[in-house]
Amino acid sequence: MAQSERLICASEALVDGGSGFRFEVCRAGEPMPAFAVRFGGVVRAYINECRHQCTELDWNPGEFFDAERLYLVCATHGALYQPDTGLCVDGPCRGACLGRVAVRGRDGAVYCSED
Repeated sequence: MAQSERLICASEALVDGGSGFRFEVCRAGEPMPAFAVRFGGVVRAYINECRHQCTELDWNPGEFFDAERLYLVCATHGALYQPDTGLCVDGPCRGACLGRVAVRGRDGAVYCSED
């Protein structure tokens, strides 16, 4: 099945270590919450679901980073994830990874790839 690209936000909407942008992706025919953040100058996107239990990470809509802006944090369980890899480095799901969503920047915008 061919992949298609969908606009998710303007590139300028994602500030390094700042608020993320929430959107939905379709996985196995089901809509799932996802988010994009910028970290180290690179936009990354993940399924918005803690790997410990099925809860969304953000403590307020779009707020994914910890106070130091070094990790993505699950507001429910306190799990800490590396923003560049999605790997959980602390908390009840240490060693698990957030589900990645393919994104790319082009023409001042961020697009996600979907099946």
